[in-house]
Amino acid sequence: MSRVSVVTGAASGIGRATKELLESRGERVIGVDIHDADVIVDLSTAEGRAGLADGVRRVDDGPVDAVLAIAGLAAAAPPTVAVNYFGTIATLEGLRPLLAGSPAPRAVLVSSMAALMPTDGELVGLLAAGDELAALARAGELAQDPATTGAQIYSSTKLALDKWVRRQAATEQWAGAGIPLNAVAPGIIATPMTADLIGTPEARHALLGLVPMPLNGIAEPIVVARLLAWLTSEENTHLCGQIVYVDGGSDVVLRGDSVW
Repeated sequence: MSRVSVVTGAASGIGRATKELLESRGERVIGVDIHDADVIVDLSTAEGRAGLADGVRRVDDGPVDAVLAIAGLAAAAPPTVAVNYFGTIATLEGLRPLLAGSPAPRAVLVSSMAALMPTDGELVGLLAAGDELAALARAGELAQDPATTGAQIYSSTKLALDKWVRRQAATEQWAGAGIPLNAVAPGIIATPMTADLIGTPEARHALLGLVPMPLNGIAEPIVVARLLAWLTSEENTHLCGQIVYVDGGSDVVLRGDSVW
């Protein structure tokens, strides 16, 4: 029997590439997005998050084998906090009960190598505390200067997600239930989210100066999709709590061996 996966952000970018890849392999995919998806919800809102599980059940009332939390924003604005962090956590925690009936349940979220960039400690702390109102307010303060502090909104949400994965993956709710929980951290990917940043040779050169990708440069969404497909496959039995960089070498260049 083919596996059933839920993919958020399925209408474009990495989410769309992942949905199409899994479907090409004969899997059943329930796409979630704010438009052009099987389940239409807005993960920036409490109402959208609360309706996600019911929406998935209406499409397919059987067990779910994998949850891929891919939906995200990169704007220097509070909605990035709402979708990237609170929407992602609500997706994974809200759909986790649907994984219980699978013989090989899997879960993964999309982070970013941006977590290695400057972040705002106060915002990261508020995210870890689950204080959405305060986190949105802090993001509003940071957004007043989009070019400097505003840029830290996105990176802070991704760092907070990395920390959440590390704290949760080995718990009874995840590893104890036989669910490998991991994250991928892409470098620069050619998606609608990055279109303005890589639209000219000059822009691409400038961005790669900040995010070095010595191995093959800027990647297409399918590169990340292939990794996500393996992480949520039956083959992945023991990878637990890992942030897997698929960044053309950015992490290596920026951190070297300092991680040990």
